[in-house]
Amino acid sequence: MIKFDNVAKVYGHKAAVDHISFEVKEGEFFVLIGPSGCGKTTTLKMINRLIPLSSGYIYFKDQPISHYKLDEMRWDIGYVLQQIALFPHMTVRDNIAQVPMMKKWSTDRIDEQINRLLDMVGLPHEQYRDRYPSELSGGQQQRIGVVRALAADPPVILMDEPFSALDPISREKLQDDLLQLQSEINKTIIFVTHDINEAFKLGDRICLMNQGRIEQIGTPRDFVDRPNSEFVRSFIGHTKIERHAADCIQPLPYDGRYPAVRPDTPVSELYKLLAEQEQLNVIDTEYRGAVTRPSVFQALSKGVAE
Repeated sequence: MIKFDNVAKVYGHKAAVDHISFEVKEGEFFVLIGPSGCGKTTTLKMINRLIPLSSGYIYFKDQPISHYKLDEMRWDIGYVLQQIALFPHMTVRDNIAQVPMMKKWSTDRIDEQINRLLDMVGLPHEQYRDRYPSELSGGQQQRIGVVRALAADPPVILMDEPFSALDPISREKLQDDLLQLQSEINKTIIFVTHDINEAFKLGDRICLMNQGRIEQIGTPRDFVDRPNSEFVRSFIGHTKIERHAADCIQPLPYDGRYPAVRPDTPVSELYKLLAEQEQLNVIDTEYRGAVTRPSVFQALSKGVAE
């Protein structure tokens, strides 16, 4: 979906991004992280051409980004900022409707999309679509920013530290909402953060940058189990991964007397269920196996789960 091929961005004699290459898969939640000044936001902004490349190529849907008309390419790439920048004189509905209107969608189609997305992010459309930004909390405004980025149904969403200005409770709730939303819409998301806990919680894969270069790309578990360098070990510190039912499965036969859980059910939820049940059936599209109290404890003893 998005591919970087030896991309650099140079200011004077300083390389903000130093010949990096990576690929983001379709439907992936890909997190860019690193210390201040590492080049992560510059990398993000080069994707939708807010910052021009110095050298190399970025491909979007197998074509160099320079081959697209700028406005049409940006319509296919939603963008969520830390500073939400809602138009204060417009209602929520009109703020969200801007790109669909530019794409000449019908009014009925725009309204149907706005209502659907507002409901999906926990802002019932009948209550919120006619409000103004000044009537919303910070967390609600950020939700509107996410909906606005999704309004024209782009395949790719760029998110530049969207939750960093929020209080911890609002931030955690929005992270949960974003994960739930992604499970329903399955977009390609590239997300910038400086918070390793946020990266581990949200990312399918993480790209850790330092001084314009890539230190490591991998899953959260790759970073914990196989850090590439002392810098990586130092950056992630003692961060732990929240483990899931898939980490605790035993190959037991299916038993319909017990409830089903998904493979991504957190261990913290399994504890509550296993207080009342002897076994849980792990099912996605098919039966994967069972979780029991001993299987959770065994996983804990091996350091596989928290």
